[in-house]
Amino acid sequence: MSKKSEANDHWPWPAPIDDGGAKHLIAGTRLPDVSLPATRGADVNLARYQERAIVFVYPMTGTPGAPNPPDWDTIPGAHGSTPEAEGFRDCYAEFELLGYEVFGLSAQPHALQHEFAVRAGIPYLLLSDENFAFADALNLPRFETGGVTYLKRLTMIVRNGVVYRAIYPVYLPATHARELLLSLNRARA
Repeated sequence: MSKKSEANDHWPWPAPIDDGGAKHLIAGTRLPDVSLPATRGADVNLARYQERAIVFVYPMTGTPGAPNPPDWDTIPGAHGSTPEAEGFRDCYAEFELLGYEVFGLSAQPHALQHEFAVRAGIPYLLLSDENFAFADALNLPRFETGGVTYLKRLTMIVRNGVVYRAIYPVYLPATHARELLLSLNRARA
């Protein structure tokens, strides 16, 4: 049994496919000059962030007691935003030691992101692209269900406002942060 099929045995949701939606996010792509509301403090403009960063893009985190959007269980890659965010939370100190700041980005409203960050103890900033200004400028992949548009899950490794590497699709979001951390550590060795 392959590693991917073994992992899929523990992840009951449909795996995302590489539909080419992020093939244009190549090394050297400049991030758009867009300020986004952050869960704490002032707005953040990733194009002007002059450090190394991990920017993970996710569809939405769930809200306790609220149902998932229609057909969520059948949309490849839709499930997993909460475990992905918690994975980055759990690895946050290690990313900092490597010199990376972490940002989560979705089209969820700022208030929902703030509530989630408090509830889940998220130490890094979540950025709201509710109007899709950042997503439109980068032509980020998305999907729609129930009349609402969501960003597809992807991760960008950024240096000084420029994409260094993009990871798409992200499979097994719960372990994504740990796997990314391991690959960054291997690259340093």
